[in-house]
Amino acid sequence: MKQDVTLVPLSLPADASRQERQGFARLCTLLAIPSEDAKPVGDYDHWIRAAKIKTLYDKPLLAAAAHAAIDLINQGWTVRVDRSGAVFSPPSVHSNREAEKARIRRQELLRRDEQLRKGSVRKFVEGMERTHQHGNRLVSVFNLMRDGRELADALQHAGTPTDVIKPYVQIVDSSVCELTGFKLHDIWRYFRHTWSNAYATVPGRSMPILIRDGATEFHAVIGLAAISSPVVQIAERDHWIGWETDQFLEQVHAEPTDSIAFWLAQRIEAQQSEIYVDDLLRDGVLQPTDLMTPRPEVVARLRADAERHRQRHHQASTIREVRNIERNAWVNRATTDLFRSKRSSALAEALEIATLLGAYLSPPTAEGLTKAFSDPKARTQMRRVVRRARGERVGTVIADLTVCGAVAPYSALAAGKLVGALAVSPRVLAAYREKYARPSEIASAMAGRPILREPRLSFVGTTSLYGTGSSQYNRLFWPPEVMGGKGNTRMGFHELGRSRSFGTSHFSEETVNALVRLSTLRGSLVRVNSLFGEGVSPRLRKVRLGLAALGWPADELLRHGRERILYGVPLVENLRDYSLGIDQEPKYLLNPELPEADAMVAAWWLERWCRRRATRQDVLESMRSHRLVRPVRHGARVPLPVGDEVLPIVTELPSIVGHH
Repeated sequence: MKQDVTLVPLSLPADASRQERQGFARLCTLLAIPSEDAKPVGDYDHWIRAAKIKTLYDKPLLAAAAHAAIDLINQGWTVRVDRSGAVFSPPSVHSNREAEKARIRRQELLRRDEQLRKGSVRKFVEGMERTHQHGNRLVSVFNLMRDGRELADALQHAGTPTDVIKPYVQIVDSSVCELTGFKLHDIWRYFRHTWSNAYATVPGRSMPILIRDGATEFHAVIGLAAISSPVVQIAERDHWIGWETDQFLEQVHAEPTDSIAFWLAQRIEAQQSEIYVDDLLRDGVLQPTDLMTPRPEVVARLRADAERHRQRHHQASTIREVRNIERNAWVNRATTDLFRSKRSSALAEALEIATLLGAYLSPPTAEGLTKAFSDPKARTQMRRVVRRARGERVGTVIADLTVCGAVAPYSALAAGKLVGALAVSPRVLAAYREKYARPSEIASAMAGRPILREPRLSFVGTTSLYGTGSSQYNRLFWPPEVMGGKGNTRMGFHELGRSRSFGTSHFSEETVNALVRLSTLRGSLVRVNSLFGEGVSPRLRKVRLGLAALGWPADELLRHGRERILYGVPLVENLRDYSLGIDQEPKYLLNPELPEADAMVAAWWLERWCRRRATRQDVLESMRSHRLVRPVRHGARVPLPVGDEVLPIVTELPSIVGHH
């Protein structure tokens, strides 16, 4: 089937100078010329000089346009230039699986290598590889890698892999590795830089995880993972869980119950009671009686107040952010322009919902719920309640597995599957619950007092790197007893569908900065301050604002041409009702308190995946290529680039002790 080709004409805004227009035209003409020699990643200077553009400092329009155009070409877009201007086309998706993987890998490596060229990153990597004194020994990050030849030989001569590899979970916190003296987070960060995509922190919750090998002297790193705040809206995931708004309401309409009616009434009450109103009463936006008998004019005043403070927040030259969780600090944060706007908007919605839906739920019964469905206005308010409940709970009981994989030489033994299973094991779920059993920052700032949210996970989602398949998550299921569960329901990674190919991964940090500078200079009324609570994906919003300042179509340019396979691990039987908060207690598919879970999962992996691979000569030879003798050639080492070349091998190495 022939693929439709999207054509995206790109030009500078009408107020661009003639010099800027000519410079952009010359650049696009150069970018349109096919070249066998790929230019160094992020080498914007090469293209700027070739286009005879003297400087970009005083040309923010041209700077943003040039950087964005170069990034698009680097990511496989094409451009043709005719009398009407430059017309860009996104890369076509290859039907050939390996060709598509190569295309995506190239896109990812562009940003990763750009990151590895940064001075701060190079300094960090070189510092980890340099020996330091720990106790009476010299150690470096190389002590945390396992020599592939030693591992292959040990597997060949051992009676069982359980004597050779002893995996366990280590939650990354602020502590230090007792065996090497490195901070745990530095260990995690170092090995994360070996991935084919760039390392980036994620907003919201994040819990890094190391999988280590207790069979080696320094407990070598087998792999790493991270459980983080999820993407808020994924249609395929939400439908699979059963809490997509219209889907849920259709089910409730077909089978209304007293428990659902009670839950809706409870949600309406909580939405209003968890909003700080003292300043709204003090400023005359509200009267005490308005909360009991709200009128349309009250809702209108609150929405006007929300808009006024939203504009003040985005136009403010300084941003007041409070990180302390004491009572006064929550009030201080609640009264910032950002949260004043959010509170007024949320209260306006809560009062409107109570007015139009509350009467049907007093008292909350299935009969009253049925009557509410016959009222279009009440049904609209039910949609709002369900949406808000999902929006609140998605960040607390749902998480994304944002990092998951094994490092060499363990990766040859399908250790990525081990890491995936351990990342959703009882040890990790307990650590996540303990870490986040504390006041929610956004909810507490809205209420002006500490508000606790449910920290027990019900579902963990993730995506493949490639849309053509995932060897790591494919067929990754295990018997429930491996994690202390009961029954016949197997646990593991279910395929949910495919994600839309949309995002900012194809734009470099330099390009994002140029777009932000342009939108600021052109007087954008919205500022993205990257504050927690301001909204999801600050990077996406920054790029959107910059492209809007150029007059370029953001929706077209943010399509990076990479669909990914969505996977999910349900952790509870009552997935929909616990995730929404209808059920207060999770019905786990595993035993969340199982102390020996690490060992049980490791034993399952060793038998199910590792044993057979350990007998294959091609696998053993692959492992042997990862050496910890000079010169170090090891797949777990960060490939620092110098220009288009990797960093020369270090000359100083500690003694490396292998399996014992």
